[in-house]
Amino acid sequence: MDKITQTIEKAKQDQVRLIDLQFTDFFGAIKVVTIPADKLEDALRAGIWFDGSSIQGFARIYESDMFLAPDTDTYAVLPWTKDTNAPTARLICDVHNADGEPFDGCPRTILKRVLKEAEELGYSYNTGPELEFFLFPKDEDGIPIVESKGNSAYFTLPLDETYDIRRDIVEALIEFGIEPEMSHPEVAWNQHEIDFKYGGALKTADNAISFKTVVKSIANQYGYYATFMPKPIFGVNGSGMHVHQSLFKGSDNVFYDPSDAYKLSPVAKSFIAGQLKYIKEIAAITSPTVNSYKRLTPGYEAPVYICWAQRNRSAMIRIPRFTPGREKAVRAELRCPDPSSNPYLCFAAILKAGIKGIKENLTPPAAMEEDVFEFGEEERKLKGVDSLPGSKGEAIQEMERGSIAKEIFKGAYNDFVSVHKAEWDKYRIQVSDWELDYYLEQL
Repeated sequence: MDKITQTIEKAKQDQVRLIDLQFTDFFGAIKVVTIPADKLEDALRAGIWFDGSSIQGFARIYESDMFLAPDTDTYAVLPWTKDTNAPTARLICDVHNADGEPFDGCPRTILKRVLKEAEELGYSYNTGPELEFFLFPKDEDGIPIVESKGNSAYFTLPLDETYDIRRDIVEALIEFGIEPEMSHPEVAWNQHEIDFKYGGALKTADNAISFKTVVKSIANQYGYYATFMPKPIFGVNGSGMHVHQSLFKGSDNVFYDPSDAYKLSPVAKSFIAGQLKYIKEIAAITSPTVNSYKRLTPGYEAPVYICWAQRNRSAMIRIPRFTPGREKAVRAELRCPDPSSNPYLCFAAILKAGIKGIKENLTPPAAMEEDVFEFGEEERKLKGVDSLPGSKGEAIQEMERGSIAKEIFKGAYNDFVSVHKAEWDKYRIQVSDWELDYYLEQL
């Protein structure tokens, strides 16, 4: 029995009545086309047509016909629909052009393309993203109450509904086929983190999309709003998406070298060096929103400075300590991405940077085990520590000055830059409440 037939039979066994076909745009927003279950076979065998011009950055009006090709490996029943009148299954899709070719601008296709480049070198790429989020209660009108009591709630047992929300999220993830590893409150009040098992980058990117769907859906059932906005509240820690990553050949972790002080192989160090070299060019991908750069400021644990270390959590790349007997767990943790990023594009960009480091045989500078946040600007310059872009506008400029993004996006590069420039311009010309409060009366 082929995978298509297996999926159709599974949907019948699950008594599914509706199918949500999901995909993402450049910004990582989850888009859904819903079809009745009796159209599932047609969707799996021939795809489902949709208007690509309605998705920002996807297609112009005169070339709008596109179709969704569902991936049978992503079939899952939405847990919160099982006991309703319309049990609903989810399938994640790749986007194709009208001629049947994969669409250059499909984020999932972009990741597949970079993964193939790694495979040609003999590597498989594993990731383990850690997505942080805030839970805000809603008022009687359904508007989120965005407030916080500050920082220092790390691992503190919350004495409110958020504990129950996290518990139900974990249970829903298990039903979804995602294996949670840890759930806990984060540094800021109302902030939480749930980690799930690492794996192949395509699978974990799919899981990250599913994770966001689950978190928002379960929170809504409790009358809460879940947000993956990087910095929703001034003065407290923002939300990150640290990405643990490693390269394997077969069952061997090629990042591991027992003779090295950090247990890192030359391949691992070249991979790290590539990310250090190219991170400014891909910051608009890993930190894609205007709000991302409100998080990337010194003093709130966000890694602003481009360096690597083991003990130093102010470093952009951290090497978790080695545990004897766990050679396969040797990895590099990239700490600058945030959960507003599209996980497919984020993984594609950081993998591409690492691959270029390997191909260019780069060597990273010495590890920076001192707290970089304590350095003055002159001291950072003397030690050769650069910093990430300070705004989305700067990140776009860095991307345009470089070349790596063109290699990642290929024919979709101009569309990606265009939609992000448009967002930056919308923000740039706004007059904020802060400006009115600060300037109106004194000028």
